[in-house]
Amino acid sequence: MPEYIVIGVIVGAFLVAGVLSYLFTPYVKKFAQKVGAIDVPKDNRRMHKEPIPRLGGLGIFMAFLCSVLIFGRLDMQMLCVLFGALLIVVLGIFDDIMALGAKLKFVVQIVAAAIPVCIGGLRIDMFTNLNPFSDSPYFHLGMLAIPVTIIWIVGITNAVNLIDGLDGLAVGVSSIAAITMLAVALLTGEMGIAITMGALAGACVGFMPYNLNPAKIFMGDTGSTFLGYMLATASIMGLFKFYAVISFAVPFLILGLPIFDTANAIIRRVAAGRSPMSPDRGHVHHKLIDMGFNQKQAVAILYAISGTLGLTAVVLTSSGEVKAIFLLLAVIVATIVGACVIYGAEHHMFGKPPQEQPPEDKKDETGQKEKDDEQD
Repeated sequence: MPEYIVIGVIVGAFLVAGVLSYLFTPYVKKFAQKVGAIDVPKDNRRMHKEPIPRLGGLGIFMAFLCSVLIFGRLDMQMLCVLFGALLIVVLGIFDDIMALGAKLKFVVQIVAAAIPVCIGGLRIDMFTNLNPFSDSPYFHLGMLAIPVTIIWIVGITNAVNLIDGLDGLAVGVSSIAAITMLAVALLTGEMGIAITMGALAGACVGFMPYNLNPAKIFMGDTGSTFLGYMLATASIMGLFKFYAVISFAVPFLILGLPIFDTANAIIRRVAAGRSPMSPDRGHVHHKLIDMGFNQKQAVAILYAISGTLGLTAVVLTSSGEVKAIFLLLAVIVATIVGACVIYGAEHHMFGKPPQEQPPEDKKDETGQKEKDDEQD
């Protein structure tokens, strides 16, 4: 297929998804109000003063699905991914209305991840072998491919869910990740992935006018888990197929912010002698708010971090391996330094870490529903 036609299809998928998402969201908002999927402020920790509907992710999903059905390549694997995404969205709808238990959600997420893995053949079969003494350039997972792939999908699904703590944060970070995957897919000739990511990015961008601070509607678990699921499966379809040094690094860079935040949450809780599933108020966006940034500033900072990581992933894809390794090391060092600065500034300004939240499923101070940290 000529290059200009491919680009035209990707742009078409992006525009159709964006327009439909923008048009669907007001109707989804009315539906959320009708079924009672409302975030009602109950204490002074909420920044919003009026009840705000959630469930906005339903509009993102419908717009994405329409665009993919029009422009996408629907092979067996993609159909399995879409069916799994449908399960995730249905689960999110019920959760946004009734607040389901963490164990039930976790089980359904595993089933949704297993569908493309076990039926569609979507698997992480190998990693680049980082052992310099090994004759094999790749490390084959063998029978571990299935559980490793399912763990990756469920983990990223919940990682994106957990960063959905400020107006516009999760949808913006997901947009950046989708656009980065689109660019990497174009560089590596994965046109099907590029079209899918164009549709996903468009659906996110179309929803953003309603979700940026001050938010008119929250996307809820319906949106955050759907976006995490699609980013996780797309990374396997395209990015883990690189048989080079960058195969391991690129998806972790693109999804670096949610991965770091989730890993930090688990380590923080275990180090404090608590369950890794116990909720707290120590996510990266909480740290920025506690340092004195407002919502818009905190979101802009996290957008910049995600954009930098995404740009790094694109450079790694298009550069030689030696340059890629040095650039990756530079990003790791910068990340460590940045984390030290954030934590150091916080303790200097406040003298102690921020207070933890009670272990109930509550809204955080930004007005978003406190995500089920039990699934960390």
